[in-house]
Amino acid sequence: MQKIFLSLALGIFCLAQEKIIIAHRGASGYLPEHTLEAKTLAYAMNASYIEQDLAMSKDDYLIVIHDLYLDKVSDVAQKFPNRARKDGHYYVIDFTLEELRSLRVSEAFNAKEKERIPIYPKRFPVGKSYFTLHTFEEEIELIAGLNQIFGKDIGLYVEIKKPWFHTQEGKDIAKKTLEVLRRYGYTTKNSKVYLQSFDYPNLLYIKKELLPKMNMDLKLIALVDEHPSKETYEFIKGEWRAYDFSYFLRDENYPEIAKNVDGLGIWNNLIFDITKSKKGAIVPNNLVKNAHLNGLEVHTYTARSDALPKFASSLEELLEAILFKAGADGIFTDFPDTALKFVQEKNMQK
Repeated sequence: MQKIFLSLALGIFCLAQEKIIIAHRGASGYLPEHTLEAKTLAYAMNASYIEQDLAMSKDDYLIVIHDLYLDKVSDVAQKFPNRARKDGHYYVIDFTLEELRSLRVSEAFNAKEKERIPIYPKRFPVGKSYFTLHTFEEEIELIAGLNQIFGKDIGLYVEIKKPWFHTQEGKDIAKKTLEVLRRYGYTTKNSKVYLQSFDYPNLLYIKKELLPKMNMDLKLIALVDEHPSKETYEFIKGEWRAYDFSYFLRDENYPEIAKNVDGLGIWNNLIFDITKSKKGAIVPNNLVKNAHLNGLEVHTYTARSDALPKFASSLEELLEAILFKAGADGIFTDFPDTALKFVQEKNMQK
């Protein structure tokens, strides 16, 4: 199947040097997210970077998957019906690699009784064909192998999923991730990799402790959610408290932030004046400008043609607003081919 994808117009879309197009979970608008097939298709589309979300297995393997749990993208409830936690979820960390490999991966869905309702109804059919989970190492080797064959330098864009949760479970996912990256030669800011997380306290741990100790220096991206958020917790005065993401929305904090990370990964809506924006007239705020004044890159998430914000009439209008009106440096998208084509056409107009 991967060979078929690679025959799909490799080289049709030129890489836009000025803007970074990140394949969000691979070419996930077309194939089930975080499968090797979705990553291969994203490579064929010439994405600048391909994203890897990481969670740890029971036996300490890094698994490429978006959530901490398996129930929205696999048949885990059928294969292992008695392995859910009290909250009803089947967590990656409770399964060995061998068990995880036995699961059949699907387009994302919500389970309703015995029915699986697709989250994006017009995407790849739920439960069809055959897809599986894979390790971080396997994906690195896939992308490196394709780079070698085609003479390209498509990069990794790695997200460590909820380090605070892994800490609670007795695992240091940040250290494990860096060990794997170092083994494959990703050790400096010149390496074609970004490392991102919503867990800013953990990024500080990476920046100030792990990277110096491991003789590494990678590009770090602080992911920013709206506030209040339950995405990240930090341990303060003996208890876990929800992290305050509003810290990243105050201009006076940017000089200090810029000492610790290379850029911000921002939810699309946060770079616009939502009260004034409407279809045909999207109004940026000053977030991107102020970040740039402090030397920070800005990459936003996530552009989807089948899940547009209320103020955008099309994916192209959203891309125009994010990359050119607001001036963001890059964007995560489920449809990298559309984004690359749009940026290519903009560059030709210059």
